[in-house]
Amino acid sequence: MDNAGYVTITRQSGLKQEMRVIANNIANMATTGFRREGAIFAEMVKAVPVEGGSLSMAKAHVRDTFFGQGELSQTGGTFDLAIEGDGFFQVETPRGLRLTRDGSFLRNADGELVTPEGHRVLDAGGAPIFMPPDAKSISVATDGSVSADGVPVTQIGLVAPPDLSAMTREGGVLFNPGGPVAPVEGGVIHQGFIEGADVSPVLELSRMIEVQRAYEAGQALQDREDERIRAVIRTIGQPR
Repeated sequence: MDNAGYVTITRQSGLKQEMRVIANNIANMATTGFRREGAIFAEMVKAVPVEGGSLSMAKAHVRDTFFGQGELSQTGGTFDLAIEGDGFFQVETPRGLRLTRDGSFLRNADGELVTPEGHRVLDAGGAPIFMPPDAKSISVATDGSVSADGVPVTQIGLVAPPDLSAMTREGGVLFNPGGPVAPVEGGVIHQGFIEGADVSPVLELSRMIEVQRAYEAGQALQDREDERIRAVIRTIGQPR
């Protein structure tokens, strides 16, 4: 295979990866707290003895997560919490501390606030949150303060790592902070609401069309290059 073929294949591979990312974004438009992703392309340039003096190939193996604000939807659920602004809820998992923007929580049989997967939600001090089972009303203030029948119980903490780019996604809405976390200011908690995905269907579909057209253009180039090589072989193979 010549250089043109290698360059085209690397580009096609990157476009396929980007298409998978876009498809995953679209599939999670209705996932609470989901954060959309994008593909980062890297260019590798090597000096070669050809016209132009260099050969450039593209690679798209890195996913970049965007942390935009999702739309808040009112549910009226006592344990449905949405964040407006900065910060994440911290939850305890078998793999350690994880962060999430998905605030569709539950109260388990032990009275602890947990995620639908059973991970315990942690307070500002990093301890599990206990919701009294016999309480007639549970209220959560905008600063995360939790009261049961008017009596203060605890405070839900909003935290974030110093560098959001250091976080890695685990599953759909859980993130590994990749290091220590610290309390954040400016985040507001809304009880009885959930935060939707920060995915714009119009933008994602537009990008999908762009990637599809780029892939088709690359495929057409490969087909033309293949036909050129076949024509050369046929010409060379003709009897003189």
